[in-house]
Amino acid sequence: MRIELAKLLLRHPDVLLLDEPTNHLDIESIQWLENFLLTKANAVVLVSHDRAFINNVTNRTLEISCGRVYDYKVKYDEYVRLREERREQQLRAYENQQKEIANVREFIDRFRYKPSKAVQVQSRIKQLEKMVPIEVDEVDRSALRLKFPPALRCGDYPLVCEDVRKAYGDHVVFHDVNLSIKRGEKVAFVGKNGEGKSTLVKCIMGEIPFEGHLKLGHNVQIGYFAQNQAQLLDGELTVFDTIDRVAKGDIRLKIRDILGAFMFGGEASDKKVKVLSGGERSRLAMIKLLLEPVNFLILDEPTNHLDMRSKDVLKEAIRDFDGTAVIVSHDREFLDGLVSKVYEFGGGLVKVHLGGIYDFLQKKKIDSLNDLQKSASYSSPDAVARGNAENTVKSNRLTYEQQKEYQRKLRKLEKTVEQYETQIGELEAAVKMLEDRMASPEGAADATLYERHGALKKQLDAAVGAWEEASVALEEAQRNDLRLD
Repeated sequence: MRIELAKLLLRHPDVLLLDEPTNHLDIESIQWLENFLLTKANAVVLVSHDRAFINNVTNRTLEISCGRVYDYKVKYDEYVRLREERREQQLRAYENQQKEIANVREFIDRFRYKPSKAVQVQSRIKQLEKMVPIEVDEVDRSALRLKFPPALRCGDYPLVCEDVRKAYGDHVVFHDVNLSIKRGEKVAFVGKNGEGKSTLVKCIMGEIPFEGHLKLGHNVQIGYFAQNQAQLLDGELTVFDTIDRVAKGDIRLKIRDILGAFMFGGEASDKKVKVLSGGERSRLAMIKLLLEPVNFLILDEPTNHLDMRSKDVLKEAIRDFDGTAVIVSHDREFLDGLVSKVYEFGGGLVKVHLGGIYDFLQKKKIDSLNDLQKSASYSSPDAVARGNAENTVKSNRLTYEQQKEYQRKLRKLEKTVEQYETQIGELEAAVKMLEDRMASPEGAADATLYERHGALKKQLDAAVGAWEEASVALEEAQRNDLRLD
């Protein structure tokens, strides 16, 4: 797909028609394409569900609704606001028309059989016939919230990697991978295509051999979504039956709503799996995963075949998921507000960045990731050895007292981060307990609960802010090569 896109761009066409061009691109390529379309392309017609991409590239939005095309000469986010205003105007006009119709019909029914009013009645009947019904855009207002089943408690660290290395002959995909993911964390794997994100996932799943140590925590139950998951579905079952077989409890009453949220509404739910397209099968596999009881999610490009509403439903479900999640994705809008840690793959290395996806991009201090490869370029084993030797020399230059002071400050920062994490966990539990009480009929009428809830939320926000500052300080200290200010 990337080769086809490159061939297309090299033709320098007058008009580019791009249908979901970001589905097979990494973040670096997406941002390169954004820049190309903004600076080099002529006219561009774009079909995409990547909200960040279309906001950055387009300056005009065409909406097809009720058999008509509406032209907004603004970016997507501005279009969303204007569309809402237009729909409110439509609703007011529709309500006024319905009142007028009701008044006319009332007049007709009242004077239909009075000879003295025959002319007026006929006039009103013609008035009704000439009236053009005002249509209101169809907007799905159903607040569908899809929740994963409660996750079985597992060990504190569902995944720990120590010196993990993967090579195919002389080609080293990655080396010296050391990472640990805590229970409940939502993290992202990002980087250029081919840098080893999916390869590490396959190592975690035990699908391919590797060097080093990789340990899954106690009681870990993995839910894995990859593009080939769609091939494992039973082709003889219908879409509805596929989900009905995994749904349990009250969720079975909402199967039609869930299918509708993922573009399987109406007759589409009665199709057999074997007649579905690749994208439809991927969406079905995603729904199936959402209903399975797991406590560790690994999602490889989960949004490729989802529309914006489906992505929002999935994002909310993952955000509310009380287990751990690893998300391999290049969809910045999807990752924003969802992950708290980013693992950057590049040049055979895996680097950790605390914070969300936009925090990661900001830390890189670049608008695009064009420098990603440079900053994480692969070093040969000899170069690594030389670097380690240089680090040893630099370390030896520090006095014993300086090294001791450094270790003391580092331990203090680590302890501070752990204390804030414990405090945040306790505050979140307290907030959750209060919210459960507020959801009951008795609690809803208790004003003191709302006051306590507000106070706890403020404490939680303050603790999160302090934790972020401490985490940044710790990361900076670890990165400063044994030098603290």
